[in-house]
Amino acid sequence: MKYTLIAALFLTGTLTANSGTETSKHPYFFPFVNPFEATVLPLPDAYKADLVEKVPSRDFKLNVFPDREVPSVFWYQKGLKCSLTLQKKEAPLIFVVAGTGAQYKSPKMLVMKRQFYEAGFHVVCITSPTHMNFVVNASSGMPGNTPEDAKDLYRVMEMADAYAKKKKAKISGYALTGYSLGGIESAFVAKLDSERRVFNFDRVLLVNPPADVYVSINRLNQMLVENIPGGVENFGPWIEDTIQMLANDAKESGISDFSGDSIYKLYRYYPPREDFLKALIGLSFRMSSADMVFAVDVMNGGGYVVPQHVEFKASSSLGDYPKVCYRTSFVDYFDEWFFPFYAQQEPGLTQEALIHRASLYELEPFLKGNPKIGLLHNEDDVIMGPGQVEYLKSIFGDRSKIFPIGGHCGNMSHPDVMQFMTDFLTGKIQAK
Repeated sequence: MKYTLIAALFLTGTLTANSGTETSKHPYFFPFVNPFEATVLPLPDAYKADLVEKVPSRDFKLNVFPDREVPSVFWYQKGLKCSLTLQKKEAPLIFVVAGTGAQYKSPKMLVMKRQFYEAGFHVVCITSPTHMNFVVNASSGMPGNTPEDAKDLYRVMEMADAYAKKKKAKISGYALTGYSLGGIESAFVAKLDSERRVFNFDRVLLVNPPADVYVSINRLNQMLVENIPGGVENFGPWIEDTIQMLANDAKESGISDFSGDSIYKLYRYYPPREDFLKALIGLSFRMSSADMVFAVDVMNGGGYVVPQHVEFKASSSLGDYPKVCYRTSFVDYFDEWFFPFYAQQEPGLTQEALIHRASLYELEPFLKGNPKIGLLHNEDDVIMGPGQVEYLKSIFGDRSKIFPIGGHCGNMSHPDVMQFMTDFLTGKIQAK
């Protein structure tokens, strides 16, 4: 991949992170100035924060809906999987919510777990409501409706909190964070907690959240469909061939978890072109949404991709269903199934109203001036629409840290980024 070191060295003298507060006296340095490279390429070890290698973590499962019957086809998904990392002394507990299609032990979640444990927190890592494991075990409806996903997450957090206390956790307070989709969901969870007051979060940090989920999924969809060799007419054959090729390369590379959340690891096998980088980012999201669409359809009795009342057994062949799901974008899911589902429940509901109520625009009165809630973002985040980062900066003010480069979540393991996360969540940064 192009490694624009000269440009990056230039930036160290001209660009610093924009914020009302500074957590570092030295200029921010990040080696990838192309936002698509920044999103996909792993940060070289020399630029990563130095974290403790191992933490005393245990995986556990929650039986969120005891009466729910898990279809046989999801035999391997029984129980919502989470992780708990405990301090030996009294400490605050932080909930960490994964991004789109990611599980509690995705690479970014593992880094955040180590980071927050080292900062003195008990840590509970929670799988995204858009991941198959959450859909099967903990979703109460149609994932993607941020206020409803927040209610599902809140239920899980209450159960995880009870589990931590059962394991003798001494908890002095609560904090919350999440990245990408988990970031915007954290904002809605915080709003819900302000009403229910179960946790009374001391601090909440949104990391690279979309301002408007619908805008971001459209951008991700366009990254894919606009960079298909041969044009959109070649989309079906291309995506099937590409996923098979990636799966084969993942197997040869020893990547056991082949998913949308892991395919960035395969970038090194393919051409260093921006069109391919964009397609890879879009494909990663498409793979995650395909798994979600299939799981939601089966859990709701079929009728979208899967015919109604089809019973899958553990040994059943899925046939062409995965291919159909890969061709189904999140935009298709929203327009053809998600919106009609909610419109049927609420006659007169418009798409615009549904989109708005699931965005951070809906929460502006709650977020503006709230000293407990902070924002971490990048100016060049590829999922953000024109003016959206500036809008969020205007809402959060000195509770925000906006880095000039880093793509979408590409700089999360950078020491300056981690320093702001830790300083804000531990209360070292105070809003003016």
